[in-house]
Amino acid sequence: MAGGGRGVIGIIGIIGKIAMKLIRSMSSADLPRDGCVLTIGNFDAVHIGHREILTTLVAQSKQRGLPSVVMTFDPHPREYFSRLAPTPNSSAPDFVQSGARLTTTATRFFALRECGVDIMLSLRFNYELSHTSAEQFIRCYLAEGLKVKYLLVGDDFRFGAKRAGDFQLLEKLAGQYGYQADKFDPIKRYDNRISSTWIRQLLAAGELERATQLLGRRYTHSGRVIHGDKRGREWGFPTVNLAIRHTPALSGVFAVMVSGLADDALAGVASIGTRPTVRAAGGAPKTVLEVYLFNYHGDAYGQRICVEFVKKIRAEEKFANYDDLKKRIAEDAHIAKAMLAEYALAGHDSSSNNTPAYKTSA
Repeated sequence: MAGGGRGVIGIIGIIGKIAMKLIRSMSSADLPRDGCVLTIGNFDAVHIGHREILTTLVAQSKQRGLPSVVMTFDPHPREYFSRLAPTPNSSAPDFVQSGARLTTTATRFFALRECGVDIMLSLRFNYELSHTSAEQFIRCYLAEGLKVKYLLVGDDFRFGAKRAGDFQLLEKLAGQYGYQADKFDPIKRYDNRISSTWIRQLLAAGELERATQLLGRRYTHSGRVIHGDKRGREWGFPTVNLAIRHTPALSGVFAVMVSGLADDALAGVASIGTRPTVRAAGGAPKTVLEVYLFNYHGDAYGQRICVEFVKKIRAEEKFANYDDLKKRIAEDAHIAKAMLAEYALAGHDSSSNNTPAYKTSA
């Protein structure tokens, strides 16, 4: 059967005696063979709307005695099609226009695990899957592949080649293929439907507080610390660096809290962007996340960390020379310390984010 050619299981997370699996192929022996309850979507943000959906899914799982499965796609279908036919002359920033990813696979995995999901099925979205008809998708993936007994999707859910499938088709074929189809209504805040697109727009505009309200936690990026060019160390601002493999949801300079290097979260200032001042002339832009931690002097290379973006300080700038950049880094650090102190005094707990991606070695 089609649907994802990479490794069978990429991550197994443990909570007590309960294991959650990440499966990347419909041919995996670890797929449920006696039925499951399923929802389908990208769940990029795992925002508060997603969490309500997952609460319903997990409740159905317990009621029926079947594993709960979240089917997602990598890359996002919009990402896949935008590569084939990019939108010309758009006035939106690149990271909004291209549908920036809000979470890495690992971060999404742990967020789903928090919600009690048993299996994250991440299928490779490719030519074959994009040309699978809606009815073929129901028959091969849902009925034969997963033996779905209960299916929960959004009211606007579309699937199959040319987005021909919808909830009405799922409902029509439910009896034939032995599942119950259910849909959830839009979940709203401020009279708007909560969506990953809205959250991307808020993050791109630097509106972190409102984005936090929709996410139900602060926005984070997690990954393993990589080697940089050591320039910050020479200037007295040593940084821990993370590679950004996909278009980021935000850019600029931020006050941050970092978990994974000590028992408590560490305060710092972070820059995420293409480093225009230090990038070699003619060099291709490469997005990097650099974090200067105020009270850390250990060796972080290779460790997985989680960076929580608390407040935006400014947009990324290109400075005339390195001296001007160094002065601005010192100013940014001073501003970040004041912001984080004010944030703590306001009663915000830096450990309340509950995004434990940094706690695993996966």
